[in-house]
Amino acid sequence: MDTLIQLDDVRKVFEVRRRAGLLRRERRTVRAVDGLDFEVAHGEMVGYIGPNGAGKSTTIKMLTGILVPSGGRLRVAGVDPSRERTRLARRIGVVFGQRTTLWWDLPLRDSYELVRRIYRIPDARYRANLDVCVELLDLTELLDVPVRQLSLGQRMRADIAAALLHDPEVLYLDEPTIGLDVVSKVKVREFLRQVNSERGTTVLLTTHDLTDIEQLCKRVMVIDHGQLVYDGGLDGLHAAGESERTLVVDFDRELPPVRITGARSVRTEGPRQWLAFPASTSAAPLVAELAARYPLVDLSVREPAIEDVIARMYGGRGAAALSRE
Repeated sequence: MDTLIQLDDVRKVFEVRRRAGLLRRERRTVRAVDGLDFEVAHGEMVGYIGPNGAGKSTTIKMLTGILVPSGGRLRVAGVDPSRERTRLARRIGVVFGQRTTLWWDLPLRDSYELVRRIYRIPDARYRANLDVCVELLDLTELLDVPVRQLSLGQRMRADIAAALLHDPEVLYLDEPTIGLDVVSKVKVREFLRQVNSERGTTVLLTTHDLTDIEQLCKRVMVIDHGQLVYDGGLDGLHAAGESERTLVVDFDRELPPVRITGARSVRTEGPRQWLAFPASTSAAPLVAELAARYPLVDLSVREPAIEDVIARMYGGRGAAALSRE
């Protein structure tokens, strides 16, 4: 497959000033991205994850041309993003979970019309794309609602639609499901899966929700302290980090810590118990054994936090510490 995104030894350094006394300030160098090397092929859907401050958003901003790299070589569809932002803008779509690209006081329909004019999208193509996005993201009842009146979940779905109206080759999603309810998350995931499979849109997804990655991405890259510390499948990540998921189980009465194959009891509080099991294994046989042997009322599965997975991989020291050894 052809390479769409390519980074060779990409770095981004910031000079930060902070107060060091009443009349004195000191400078500190922050390496937000420190020697990134990776490639993403056409049609891939890649999870790009890491703890807060790892350099994920900085990478996305360099890929879109918002930030200029301090060093290294970066190309998206053969274009240097920082030098040819306008040319690249027609080939990419971007959604930042914390910020909207829509016009706050305008109805959603008018925002989309402005997007059409900005990208000079032909009428037939615009109508076809809008119809698909509105149907799949359940936006029909929202088209005449001002953006400021939309809930977070509604706005996020609306932002994703806006980013795809001009048929971008690559879609950058920075925390697209942050703060969303379960129903909204399901709709967003189903839509992204369909866009990737039917249109071949390349997707680079940053998220703190491992379920997003698990349901959408075959490949995951982990960045920590500005460095790429893992690139492979999600199973390999869980195995490397020896991460665990947690079954939160409610019984109809208080019981001693339960014992089932493949899990261990980590906490008991009244009729509720917490059971840890390897994240690389299925929860189905554990649930079946629990239901067969115990008076089960309810249960849920909690995914490991990305920070916990990385901490386990590197013993809490992080990639920067390892690189100095």
